[in-house]
Amino acid sequence: MSPIERRDFIYRHLHENQTVSIAILVELLNVSHMTIRRDIRILEDEGKVISISGGVQLSDSLRQELPWSEKALINYTHKRLLGKYAASLVKDGQVVYLDAGTTTFEIAQVLAERFNLTIVTNDFSITQYLMNKPQLNLFHTGGQVDKRNYSCVGNTAAMVLRTLNIDIAFISTSSWDIKHGISTPHEEKVFVKQTILEISRRKILISDSSKYGKYGMFNICPLSNLNDIVCDEQLPISEQKKLQDSGLKLHIVNV
Repeated sequence: MSPIERRDFIYRHLHENQTVSIAILVELLNVSHMTIRRDIRILEDEGKVISISGGVQLSDSLRQELPWSEKALINYTHKRLLGKYAASLVKDGQVVYLDAGTTTFEIAQVLAERFNLTIVTNDFSITQYLMNKPQLNLFHTGGQVDKRNYSCVGNTAAMVLRTLNIDIAFISTSSWDIKHGISTPHEEKVFVKQTILEISRRKILISDSSKYGKYGMFNICPLSNLNDIVCDEQLPISEQKKLQDSGLKLHIVNV
């Protein structure tokens, strides 16, 4: 395994586990303590991680998202159950927006068996999955292609969305909390997400709890711009209460 592949493994492992000890990384990667410490130092210089006593954890400030193919492997059971629950919120005849993401892909798999729905998405994986479902109306936004996330972003995608009326939108994110709202490390995603928030009647954030407490450089919106949040039971109880006290409808899914 090359040094770049090794550091990618560490970063991916932290997305799933939040913290990890140096001893475990030495065992998993079969390299020396010195090599792991050097990798951690490089990741720390890039702003991705923070060193802690005997180990490392993700930085709250998210500098880069994992590519779609890697995100799909993380917290899969959580995402599947969140997607199944979210799909139950959709009513027959609605126009549904599915934001690009691996959790919204899980929603798509459930909705694929439904009838009398129109699905709008900027996600190529969702589009491809729903292609052979003739009972569904399907629209893709087009626009600038984000190859890492198999989706379209930017002004062109946002302009297409402005021509539509969306009944219910499921918004994905890599980072969110009460203080920072929804944010992203990638500026080109801002236009699409802000536009869908403007044009949708019901706006639902769907995210597993591992993304809570993180924030990216670019702000999308405060949580008050949403109607609902769908998250798993591992979101701290204290944070659940704060979200509920703010007036948001919080749906906690047992995983």
